[in-house]
Amino acid sequence: MTETITTAISDRICKHMNEDHTDAIALYARYYGQVSFLDKAKMLSIDNEGMYLIIDDQEEKPLRIEFDHTLEDSKDAHNTLVEMLKKAK
Repeated sequence: MTETITTAISDRICKHMNEDHTDAIALYARYYGQVSFLDKAKMLSIDNEGMYLIIDDQEEKPLRIEFDHTLEDSKDAHNTLVEMLKKAK
């Protein structure tokens, strides 16, 4: 059964990613969002279907990246983000 990625879970994941994995967020934007240039990127939110990033390429813009499957829970979110990063590298 799918566990809803709540606002609290999203906030926790985003805080961790924005504090410890800014390089990964930039890679997600470049690879999955096909962004060729950016000064910085930040994870805004994550849900069961995808994530919203804010990219800054001289002005801030939102970017939605869809997952290739519906996330089952927060552990699946972690595993999916790790696999996406491996592919983006």
